[in-house]
Amino acid sequence: MIFSGRLKDNYAFRKAYRKGKSAGGAYMLVYARKRAVPRSRLGLTVSTKIGKAVHRNRIKRRFREIYRLNEARLSPGYDIIIVARSKADGADYHRMEAEFLRLAEKVGILA
Repeated sequence: MIFSGRLKDNYAFRKAYRKGKSAGGAYMLVYARKRAVPRSRLGLTVSTKIGKAVHRNRIKRRFREIYRLNEARLSPGYDIIIVARSKADGADYHRMEAEFLRLAEKVGILA
């Protein structure tokens, strides 16, 4: 994540959920909210209802890698939150990547 930071604060998550744009697919939900600063931040949410910690961490690693590889294609200056759905556990990487790009375009962050 060369151009981005991590989204960690609870208030930032809540603000993005409340005031950001959202789009959903089979494997994830994507929320995006414009920031005043030209640096993007990525936040990940994987519920404890999705498998054990090993599975949740694998899903988060995949989402971070999908974001990292496609970061240059995204517009800077957004808080981006990816919320995993239960189908993401055991899903094909390329399908998840294609869905992320489709949802990014839907919320307007794909450059």
